[in-house]
Amino acid sequence: MTQEPNQEPFDEAEYRRRQRSRANMMAWMLGALAILFFLITIAKMQIFQ
Repeated sequence: MTQEPNQEPFDEAEYRRRQRSRANMMAWMLGALAILFFLITIAKMQIFQ
């Protein structure tokens, strides 16, 4: 037998919840990175004036 007896059945709802959680985290991180780049650009523009 190749299947372990202690293996839990696949829970699609839990899988989707984790997938959505990771997607939200990546969206927040990407947004924060964009804001950081924007602020750095503004700071550099003010330094060179």
